[in-house]
Amino acid sequence: MGNIVSRKEVAELAGVSEATVSRVLNATGPIKEDTRKRVLDVANQLGYVPSALARNFARSKSGHLGVVMPYVPKAHLFSAYFFSEMLSGIGNKARDSGLDLLLLFRKPGERMDYSSLFRQQKVDSCIILGARDDHDEVEALKRLQQEGRPFCVMNHHFEGQSFCEVDADHVEGSRVAVSHLIEQGCKRIAFLNGPDIYSNSTERLKGYLIALQEAGIEYDYELILQGNYSRRSGLEASATIADKLDDIDAVFAANDRMALGVMQGLRERGLAIDQFPAFVGYDDSDAAEMAVPPLSSVRVPFYEMGELAASKLIPDPQDHIPALELTGTGCDSIRELLPTELIIRASSIRQ
Repeated sequence: MGNIVSRKEVAELAGVSEATVSRVLNATGPIKEDTRKRVLDVANQLGYVPSALARNFARSKSGHLGVVMPYVPKAHLFSAYFFSEMLSGIGNKARDSGLDLLLLFRKPGERMDYSSLFRQQKVDSCIILGARDDHDEVEALKRLQQEGRPFCVMNHHFEGQSFCEVDADHVEGSRVAVSHLIEQGCKRIAFLNGPDIYSNSTERLKGYLIALQEAGIEYDYELILQGNYSRRSGLEASATIADKLDDIDAVFAANDRMALGVMQGLRERGLAIDQFPAFVGYDDSDAAEMAVPPLSSVRVPFYEMGELAASKLIPDPQDHIPALELTGTGCDSIRELLPTELIIRASSIRQ
């Protein structure tokens, strides 16, 4: 009896990757006709027979990478800079791997049953955006983990859990932003933060406090303002900031939208730009550069985060693991943090 022919041998003789051989034999993903014919000819010539296990596994796959979107009231999600960037990164990686994105939208107050997405074969793996710290969310993700389902949480950290997470270093991003304002001579720095159900908010607060401590500046809780990451919440906070302008020389906002909302509110109250406190935003959205004055902001690599999250769930063809035969959780490292970068513009310069 001859040796059993491997997929690797078929790939080498046909001059393609093993992932391409897998896609041809399982009839998934876009394949050029001449490539398909060449692979099938070589497979027939070598007498390659895919294992029944691999065939059955392939049939049970949907070809979908699920992306769970957050519920944000009255917000146009796709116009939000960081969502569009993250989705672009995820989509780019998925397209290269012949997978389709399935976007799943949360409803207000809905308890997500992630496991059912897999059981109903709607998705093969799942990226979760806009996760929040609540009991039901943690339990649903722990159930996925126990079932061995491949998933990745993006832009959120669950303290004490060992979920696969891709995030940016928001503690350091905020520390650098506030340190920059202190270097410009600012001592009374108001911080407009988002809700503390998001780990990003608590991490930005931590960075703010570290920067004050490093500079020997006493923390004043009255300088901490609460927003919800919307421009409107920045507009509302501008009333408080306008009343305290004698006591505030800088504003650090947890995202650009809130920073721009505060600027707009101050302008509507008749303040000239030269009367503005120093400003630093966060995310470095397209709007930051176009603001008047141009807004200093912490750049977050959202696109790269999207690519990284997807790549943890989609095997690299270079690794010779066909996507259709991925059975593990797809995530080796528990939490991966990408670096941020402060982009300095006119809004924060005080010379």
